[in-house]
Amino acid sequence: MQYRKFGRTGLLVSELCLGTMTFGGAPGIWEHIGQLQQSEAEGLLGRSLDAGINFIDTADVYSDGLSETITGQALKNLQVPRDRVVVATKVLGETGSKGVNSAGASRYHIMDGVKASLKRLQLDHIDLYQIHGTDPLTPIEETVRALDDLVRQGHVRYVGVSNWAAWQIAKALGIAERDRLARFESLQAYYTVAGRDLERELVPMLRSEQLGLMVWSPLAGGLLSGKVDRHTATAEGSRRASFDFPPVNVERAYDCIDLMRQFAQPRGVSVAQIALAWLLHQPVVTSVIVGAKRIDQLDDNIAATEVRLTADELAALDKASALAPEYPGWMLARQGGVRAQRLADSGRRG
Repeated sequence: MQYRKFGRTGLLVSELCLGTMTFGGAPGIWEHIGQLQQSEAEGLLGRSLDAGINFIDTADVYSDGLSETITGQALKNLQVPRDRVVVATKVLGETGSKGVNSAGASRYHIMDGVKASLKRLQLDHIDLYQIHGTDPLTPIEETVRALDDLVRQGHVRYVGVSNWAAWQIAKALGIAERDRLARFESLQAYYTVAGRDLERELVPMLRSEQLGLMVWSPLAGGLLSGKVDRHTATAEGSRRASFDFPPVNVERAYDCIDLMRQFAQPRGVSVAQIALAWLLHQPVVTSVIVGAKRIDQLDDNIAATEVRLTADELAALDKASALAPEYPGWMLARQGGVRAQRLADSGRRG
């Protein structure tokens, strides 16, 4: 297991992060994602720690808070030293009494949310507190100031964001710099070899502003597991059979699966390992969130950290998964291509 610098900070996190969305299985969408109870969750967490994973991601809305509760109890039952793990959670969705102010990124909800999460997790601080999505009602400045207060109060060590547009993150970073507030250090976003949309705007922003990238749903909801291809229906038992998310260009995905199967077979590894390895080869990626239901699934995911793809294999996957040209990207490349090449050449000489 390798450890990577978390954004612009001095924090080191494992290249794989244990996602806990499969913990709890409350009614609704959560029962389709996973229904792991305490003993099963502890088995996965213990195996993750043994493999060197030091990063755990959850959210207050996962199974209506039960995921946080199970995670916190697992850390306690396994007697995990606090300084051995980096615990991340999120706030935004509707929680608590389900009132009109029981959701969003307002100061009101954030301050209530962090207290509830700390209680469920049985922790005295949260290492990474993330805004789980956008809130058109709340000014970004209010959100940034509330998060800064949590950092100053010691309830939170770092703050991040999930599922925001590049311009929104840039605006938040500008506010934080102007007012000397705690800034976002990470983005949690969807990214796979079959879904590279964030490369248009988000990846250039992440590189420019030195934010870490945590990848959710790295197997596209199970589509890139290798259990299905263009010749088969959705595999029975797959999450996508009952919860078709995230949206994917399936023909592009099948092209990638065909290639990954070719690369996997000579190595004796799974297609899923190739898909995860592709992400781990991307310089912008800090940590890939894996959410397993069984120990053997987790072991398969962990083994992906040992897979090394060749330059030719990466080039083939890049070609098969390439995004269609889109403005202003194609114009930026046309006008800035020569200067960008000079910059790259200068870097190589240095």
